[in-house]
Amino acid sequence: MELTIQTPALLFPAVSLLLIAYTNKFLAIANLIRKLVCDYEEQRNHDLLKQIHTLRRRLWLIRWMQVFAVSSILICVITMFFIYEGWQVWSKVLFATSLLMMMTSLVITILETILSAGALNLLLRDIEEKSKE
Repeated sequence: MELTIQTPALLFPAVSLLLIAYTNKFLAIANLIRKLVCDYEEQRNHDLLKQIHTLRRRLWLIRWMQVFAVSSILICVITMFFIYEGWQVWSKVLFATSLLMMMTSLVITILETILSAGALNLLLRDIEEKSKE
C-alpha cells in the first residue's frame, strides 16, 4: 500500500477539534482550582483539599492528552514531508507512530473522564447524605 499525502492530512481536523476540547477542559479545571483555593483559604475545609488533589490529577492527565495529540499532529506533518520526498517506508512508520500517539491521547481522555465522573459521583453522594439528615 502506498501512502498518499491526503492520508495523514485526514487527522488534522480531528486533532484540531480534540485540542480545542482539551484546552476547554484545562481552562475549566484551572478556574475551578482557583476558586477552590480561595475557598480553602477562607474556610480551611479539608474536603476542599481532596477536591484540589483530584483536580491536580486531572490536570496532569489533560497535560499528557495535549502532549500526545500535539505530538501526533507534528509527526503527521513530518510524515507528509517524507511522502513528498518519496520515502514511503519511513512515512508509513511515522504515520503508524502518529496514530498510536493519537490513540494514547484518546485512552488518557477516557481515564480523565472516568476520574471526573468519579469526583462528581462523590459530590452527589455527599449531597444525598446531607439531604437525608
